[in-house]
Amino acid sequence: MSTARPPLAVMTAAFTGVQVGAAIVASRAAVDDLGPTVLALFRYTIGAAMILPLAVHLGWRRIPLRDLWVVAALGIGQFGILVALLNLAVLHISAGLGSLIFATMPVQTVLISALLGRQALTLRRLIGAALTTLGVAAALGDRLIGEAVGIDLWIGIGAALASALTGAVCSVLYRPYLTRYPTVQVSGLAMGASVLFLALLAPLDAPPIGWDALADAPWGIVAFIGASSGIGYITWLYSLREMAATEVTLFLALAPITASALGALLLGETLGLGLFVGLGLVIVGMRLALSQASSSP
Repeated sequence: MSTARPPLAVMTAAFTGVQVGAAIVASRAAVDDLGPTVLALFRYTIGAAMILPLAVHLGWRRIPLRDLWVVAALGIGQFGILVALLNLAVLHISAGLGSLIFATMPVQTVLISALLGRQALTLRRLIGAALTTLGVAAALGDRLIGEAVGIDLWIGIGAALASALTGAVCSVLYRPYLTRYPTVQVSGLAMGASVLFLALLAPLDAPPIGWDALADAPWGIVAFIGASSGIGYITWLYSLREMAATEVTLFLALAPITASALGALLLGETLGLGLFVGLGLVIVGMRLALSQASSSP
């Protein structure tokens, strides 16, 4: 039996992948001034401030406490724990290797979804997800090489894998709550909970320029990152509501592809043949996995 996949959900999933890549490039221009945790705090504060009033305007529904704490926990996992683990990873390994390991999220999502009985595990779906990861590896090219060895290497690899696992688990677990409650409301509550969590972590990771010199931070870039993240999170959760998590997470492979292209266009970074090879592998992997999904019983 064929499963209809709403075209809008496919477009929003693709938009989210591109948005994440654009935010990565923009973050490079702000992270040296603010530090990763403080940047994440301001980023999601702006996003939550944009989403929560919209959720109230569109109609606020009461969420029972038993569901409210789960939505909050998923938000903390998606934005707080995931970001903290990824930041820990790139302290020990190269950013390229960290990005590649994080790109295993689609494969992990396929396995977790099967383990929880949400979607059958098939070889075609697994190969499709693996091809998107190989595409990211091809696009990143020599940026995968790092100098980490010994315990630093394994700490970095473990933290990056745990970060991707956190994202995969959250993606699979979101759907029941997105079918019960408005997507914008769930987005605002989840992002708001993450802001509270990051506010507790931020004092431990003060911005490099110092708290008293925040006026010198690139606030225009931070505003762009925050606003785009707010929109991107709504589109991400909308796609998770309409499509299986194993399908939606495939589109995250577009993030490093987009970041590489924009880095070359805006930051003068090297643009090699690997980007086009990687994009081809990502497209083939998506087509393989999504064709499997659309023909699944």
